Amino acid sequence: MSSRVDDDDYNLEALGYKPSFRREFSNLATISFAFSIMGLCSSVATTFDTPLLLGGPASATWCWLLGSCMCFTLGSSIAEIVSAFPTCGGVYTASARLCPPTHRAVVGWLVGWLNILGQIAGVSSTEFGLASMILGAVSIALPDFVITPGKTVGLFTGLLITHGTLNSLATKHLAFLTRGFVFVNLGTTIVIIIVLLATTPRSEMHPASYVFGSEGIINQTGGWNNGIAFLFGLLSVQWTCTQFFFCRSLFSFLSEEVRRAAYAAPSAIFIAVIGTGILGWILNIVLVLCSGPIGDLPGASGSAFLQVWLGVPAALFLWTFVCFTAFFVVQTALQACSRMLYAFSRDHGLPDSGYFNHVSSLTQTPLRAIWLATGVSILPGLLDLASPVAANAVFALTAIALDTSYIIPIFLRRLYANHPEVRFKPGPFYMGSGIIGWAANIACISWTLFVCVIFSLPTILPVTKDNMNYASVITIGVVILAVRAAWLTYVCSAHRHYHGPSSNLTNAGTGVKLGVNQGNSAQELVTDVDEKKQQSGSIA
Repeated sequence: MSSRVDDDDYNLEALGYKPSFRREFSNLATISFAFSIMGLCSSVATTFDTPLLLGGPASATWCWLLGSCMCFTLGSSIAEIVSAFPTCGGVYTASARLCPPTHRAVVGWLVGWLNILGQIAGVSSTEFGLASMILGAVSIALPDFVITPGKTVGLFTGLLITHGTLNSLATKHLAFLTRGFVFVNLGTTIVIIIVLLATTPRSEMHPASYVFGSEGIINQTGGWNNGIAFLFGLLSVQWTCTQFFFCRSLFSFLSEEVRRAAYAAPSAIFIAVIGTGILGWILNIVLVLCSGPIGDLPGASGSAFLQVWLGVPAALFLWTFVCFTAFFVVQTALQACSRMLYAFSRDHGLPDSGYFNHVSSLTQTPLRAIWLATGVSILPGLLDLASPVAANAVFALTAIALDTSYIIPIFLRRLYANHPEVRFKPGPFYMGSGIIGWAANIACISWTLFVCVIFSLPTILPVTKDNMNYASVITIGVVILAVRAAWLTYVCSAHRHYHGPSSNLTNAGTGVKLGVNQGNSAQELVTDVDEKKQQSGSIA
């Protein structure tokens, strides 16, 4: 194990960074992390209404399968990049390294800020959803209980503070806690499937034509044709896949804490996306099969997912575990967000003079970055006190902003594939330069752009101020403002101290040993180190 850790640290130094974290995440912890960030049953619970009540049962069934297959192409494409760039900078570092040096600082600056924006919105929206799930269960158990914006925001804030506290634990404790996440996540999903099938009378189950066929296409959009109504089913699976994209990025952010990161991260991505895709499809089929009359949904609970098995014995007890899966999603997402802030501060991208580029000697975690992420993630939720519509609009930008930002390194990798100043050195996972790699890259980029269009459409016609889909408006507005602000800040001041992802090696001996100097690009460093290793007969 010591040899593997040494090799990981050696490769990290080859990329120009000194090891700052302890590598406490084993293979089990890494795979568990992947399943946790995707939060299968909690993600389905919060989004199942959309496909079922807009496009109908068949939309919920088939769109999940279609979306999962396309997510696999993104997983394949990004696994190459995660394997080649095992640093905690994630897509930010990769995007900057995959373009010519003349563009590196600007690309790194813009992608870094956009990724931070999307991650903060993601943490905040998922935590807000968890608060709503908990209060929804309370309102069912206590009919006289009234949900108010104040109660929701109060619980939301308390949960975020709890997650910030848990993330402040030492890495070995985080890894220990993470090992159990996968069993709760998958176990809850499997139990729900079994209990629903066991308690629903055969006579009350829907026929196959309702679950898979044309009988299950029930257009309730108020004006869209059946094709568009059917495609709205993608919104459910795409939200879960956005968590997957977050997961994929997360392994980059945590790769400095994972053993054999260049191997473990791609492997965990494949296991998680395939497992979640298959199990999620089965869950959707069972939910539709046992859903009862569609006119009775979403019912008094306001959630079709909960209403379907509300009559099941101990339904609220099972709902507790669904809430736990959402809790684990936020736990892992906040950890990723803090690592991104740490990495950006390390490269002088934040106007903090390196204040958040600090690792606690007690816990070996970036405590300052953790609490910065926690504090900033609270702000979007506070909007709900003033306007729930505004808060939901900000939360809506998560999927579009993150999905778009995650295809940037894939696009840059192909755009500058033959550029003399961009030397992409593949990691252990590589699809090659042939048709398989190209097909996966083109498919995932095209699919992501297509789904962003679906995300932007109003789901109900005619459009009013109350049912308007503000996702595209808010996302475009925020992105334009963020890009403009980031650009002006860069031009006015940041260009003096920010030059893109840069080496923080200070040990002259290390630099001499590796042949590293701060003026070299990451890929040049990796190439040089590989050549030296081959010459000396050592194994990376």
